[in-house]
This record gives sequence, C-alpha cells and structure tokens, in this order.
Amino acid sequence: MRDGFVFVDEALPGVRWDAVYAGPRNFTGRPVEGYLADRIAGTVELCAALERVQEKAASLGFGLHLWDAYRPQRAVDAFLRWAEEPEDGAAKARHYPNIGRHEMVARGYVAPRSGHSRGSTVDLTFFRLDTGGLVPMGGGHDLMDPVSHHGAEGVAEVEAANRRDLRSVMESCGFQAYPWEWWHYTLRDEPYPDTYFDFPIEEGPC
Repeated sequence: MRDGFVFVDEALPGVRWDAVYAGPRNFTGRPVEGYLADRIAGTVELCAALERVQEKAASLGFGLHLWDAYRPQRAVDAFLRWAEEPEDGAAKARHYPNIGRHEMVARGYVAPRSGHSRGSTVDLTFFRLDTGGLVPMGGGHDLMDPVSHHGAEGVAEVEAANRRDLRSVMESCGFQAYPWEWWHYTLRDEPYPDTYFDFPIEEGPC
C-alpha cells in the first residue's frame, strides 16, 4: 500500500464492502485491471471523514456499505478500452439498459480521469443495522441511467428520502455529491486533488 493510503475496513471497524471491480459483478462483466484483492482502499483523510459519516449514520440506524473508493488509473483505462469493444450483453440489462456502452463517456458515466484515482472518492450506500438489509435507493450501484441522478423522476418517495438522507449525512461530513450518481461522493478537502495514482489494490505480505 502506498503511504497515505489504507484499507478502509481496517480503519473503520463495522463497515461493509463489496469490491465489485475485483470480480465479474460490475458493468464490464469481468474483473477489472488493478483490482487484485477483494478489498477497498482509500486515503487516510477519506477514512477519517467516513468515520464521522459512520457515527452519524449509526444515529439514524444505518451502517455503511462500500462498493469502491481508490481506483487505479489502469482500471479507468480498462473501462475506456471496454467501451470501444463490441457489445456482448453480459451486464447491459443491469447496468446500462437504455444506452450503448460506446455512449458512456459522452454521457459522463465513464471519464478518462476519475476522482476515484485520487483516492478520496467513494461509492457507497446505507444498510440497516437492525436487519442488515441494504436501504432501498431506487436503483443499484453503477446503473447508468437518468434514474440514478439526484432528484430523478420515477423514484418512489421512500427511496428519494433515503437518497436525501445519504446526501445530507455525506455533505455534513465534508463530501460533495456527483449529480448523476446517487452513490458517488468526493471529499471536498481531498489531500491529492491533482494526482491520479496507479498502484494496484493488492494484499501485502503477512
């Protein structure tokens, strides 16, 4: 692990995670380059802010469930190459039902440079502490569709309220929302605002 970065689960006991890009359950339908371990990493500053989020969420009866944080630049490059490949339909119905993969860059769902590669952006949701179930948000992670936008039409009121709760907690703890993805937040005072890292996510020696 690079200095200044940690595994989020080590910094935040009780956090849940599902490192979707380390396996096939993501919009590419396959493990993504640079994700060599089923772990989520981020900057020390990201984790400090998420600790505050965790405390506020717990007061509402929620825990944190993470899908991604630090993302190697090589993974972003792999997304761009994938977007140029012929459609195979492996994940289209779940992640981009109404567009072609070649449209993802133009529509802002995939970018040549991602805030994730700076180490202080996180994809997350709430889960209920009493049942363990994910809180309904009106669409899953990486659903590349207008329904994923903040304030989207066609989202049930309870789901819209849950999105507002997540956004309120995140913003109160120093994060900024991304308008098109209800799950995506960047630390306002991120420590490396101009640096895009490319070290892989992997377990170190015991």
